[in-house]
Amino acid sequence: MTKRIIKKVAVLGSGVMGSRIACHFANAGVQVLLLDIVPDGAAGNERNKLVNDALSNALKSNPSPLYRKVDAQLIATGNFSDDMKRIADADWIIEVVVENLDIKRKVFDEVEKYRKPGSLISSNTSGIPISMMNDGRSEDFKRHFCGTHFFNPPRYLPLLEIIPGPDTLTEVVDFYMSYGERVLGKTTVLCKDTPAFIANRIGVFGIMTVFQLLSELQLSITDIDKLTGPVIGRPKSATFRTSDVVGLDTLLHVAAGLRANLPNDEARKVFEVPAFIQKMADNRWLGDKSGQGFYKKVKNPDGKSEILVLNPATLEYTAQTKSKFPLLDQVKVIEKLPEKLKVLYAGDGKAGSFYRKQFNLLFAYVSHRIPEISDEIYRIDEAMKAGFGWELGPFETWDALGLEQSIRVMETDGIKPASWVMDMLKAGKKSFYQTQNGRQTCFDPASNTYKPIPGIENLIILKHQEPNAIVWQNKGATIYDIGDGVLNLEFHTKMNSVDSNVLSGVQKAIDLAERDFKGVLIANEAPNFSAGANLAMVFMMAVEQDWDEIDFSIRAFQQTVMRIRYSSIPVVTATRGMTLGGGCEMTLHADKVVAAAESYIGLVEFGVGLIPGGGGSKEFALRASDEFKEGDILLPVLKERFLTIGQAKVSTSAEEAFDMGILRKGNDRKVMNGKHLISEGKREVLNLADAGYQMPVPRKDIRVLGRTGLGMVYAGAHSMYSGQYISEHDKKISEKLGFVLCGGDLSAPTLVSEQYLLDLEREAFLSLCGEKKTLERIQSLLTTGKILRN
Repeated sequence: MTKRIIKKVAVLGSGVMGSRIACHFANAGVQVLLLDIVPDGAAGNERNKLVNDALSNALKSNPSPLYRKVDAQLIATGNFSDDMKRIADADWIIEVVVENLDIKRKVFDEVEKYRKPGSLISSNTSGIPISMMNDGRSEDFKRHFCGTHFFNPPRYLPLLEIIPGPDTLTEVVDFYMSYGERVLGKTTVLCKDTPAFIANRIGVFGIMTVFQLLSELQLSITDIDKLTGPVIGRPKSATFRTSDVVGLDTLLHVAAGLRANLPNDEARKVFEVPAFIQKMADNRWLGDKSGQGFYKKVKNPDGKSEILVLNPATLEYTAQTKSKFPLLDQVKVIEKLPEKLKVLYAGDGKAGSFYRKQFNLLFAYVSHRIPEISDEIYRIDEAMKAGFGWELGPFETWDALGLEQSIRVMETDGIKPASWVMDMLKAGKKSFYQTQNGRQTCFDPASNTYKPIPGIENLIILKHQEPNAIVWQNKGATIYDIGDGVLNLEFHTKMNSVDSNVLSGVQKAIDLAERDFKGVLIANEAPNFSAGANLAMVFMMAVEQDWDEIDFSIRAFQQTVMRIRYSSIPVVTATRGMTLGGGCEMTLHADKVVAAAESYIGLVEFGVGLIPGGGGSKEFALRASDEFKEGDILLPVLKERFLTIGQAKVSTSAEEAFDMGILRKGNDRKVMNGKHLISEGKREVLNLADAGYQMPVPRKDIRVLGRTGLGMVYAGAHSMYSGQYISEHDKKISEKLGFVLCGGDLSAPTLVSEQYLLDLEREAFLSLCGEKKTLERIQSLLTTGKILRN
């Protein structure tokens, strides 16, 4: 098989999807040519107005489609009339024009004139059959053509559905699957060429089912969104808020297509549009794009923004009332989703009835889609998790509720799953998934056996580790032996906040590794590496004026991060999602960081009235010193480091963390696909160990500016305070931070040790803990839930 390298991609169509797909290829470091039509009557520079405006709007959107704004320079623009010939040097051409077969065929006619033989060609269609787009195309085109259905927004939703045509080469399909996962960081799911493929087929069925249950159970829109959000492992936008974001017209377009193209679907009636939904569509109440949908944002008489909700019966917008269900209160204390779902499914009242009906209908529907839309169960689960943000796929949810028990409930409601499910049970197989020898297997209906899930054999999945892989654990952390002499420390506190249990886990992992292993990886499979230190404990101790205990806690934290830095074995951290405060400080002290592309890293203590006290302030002073070159002026470098902490900056990506100096260029690395994070982290531990890792020598050569730097800090803080840009308390915090970064009140620039700076940092942190304004700020954030309680 010929090695295929993607150096340049051409994206044809610059709408919402096209422009953002172009941006995501730029995220991967690929050159992109983005083309679209010429506006009517346009001449000169105006001929590219449509494509340039579309790209400009994408770059201004929030959240950003790019990891770094500078990567926009990888995207060149043009138009179909003047620039189609430029696709000749593209290795992959992606069509992203309007969902109209005739228009797509006209674009493909032009593509055939200019594309080089062997180049990849794909369509981002969300439902037009691939076989129909193949009609009339050349043999080379058909062999290299595939559906590549990205989900919006492409940067943030990981699903990429790969839909081969009847003539697509196997090696081409394999490349799309591999490239999407490795380079674009996607969850690539192989789909059959059926209406709406996998995710939209199941997802839209689920939404249309909820539309019907709304009236059947006499629930409100806010009730449904309360029941179908995070409590069942779904996004906060739940059902109706998601519809407003996506657009009701888009949702109904897919539903209409399914109703028209699925005459034999046993649940075809579900895709019929309820009367009130049709009235909304007729009124153009489509959601965010039209200013109102199921929700509507207005100004109340006080001039404040208020979000009203639609009453489906009257089609009037009213103030939201808080939905209350005793069943939801009952599961608040249950942390693990599978256990929570069992209680909800068995619950009383409207909420319990809703969950049973919704899940039973979903289970029956997905069972009947095997083998229509997929031969494999796991592909449906992967598509729903990656495309719709479900924490558990439908078959995983079914397993969580118990297959035998739920089928008895389904039979009571007259809902029948597919016959292969009943045959599976008769054969004594009582779950869709099993873990065997640390590897997950999935039931295969065709062979009536369990088969290993392909593509994950090289991944390390902690939740699938055998019990004997656990070396040590306490309430907040678990140490796994992940093979080849590497230990993995996983946090499992709330939001992976750093408490005494976690610190004990770090120390224990390093103790064990120094005795019997090659190194330690600090990583987990949660959405967030760590939300930071447990400030609720600090608050309680400060209120009680237990300064010795606070001092002890800060020392313990500092000693732990310094142990990460100075141990006889390599320690690597693997970050994803929020890596804040104390979590960031651990990362700053690791020998190497393997960061998922979507890592949001920063020292945020300033926002709660403190400075970083777990080695973060010290480390920024050290790095500022290392960036200093003889003959340079250190003040600008110091200023940048000061502002990064003082403005509580958090990177919006791993790439931005490199630019901020949190991740180290030439040392740390980014991984596009978070699924590979632990495997890649382990690889880096072994690389360091096998290269003959030597423990670093504690630093005593950190150049600090003393009064030279303090003058700048104090003058800047006073100026900001005088101009009423910051409060008196913020001025005090700024001065404390500057005091640490500058090495204190030294008469001249001096070389100091890490321990000297740690002592200054700890003293400053302690003094701020005693400030009334700091305690008020922490209490306010605890009350509003913006920082974690115990």
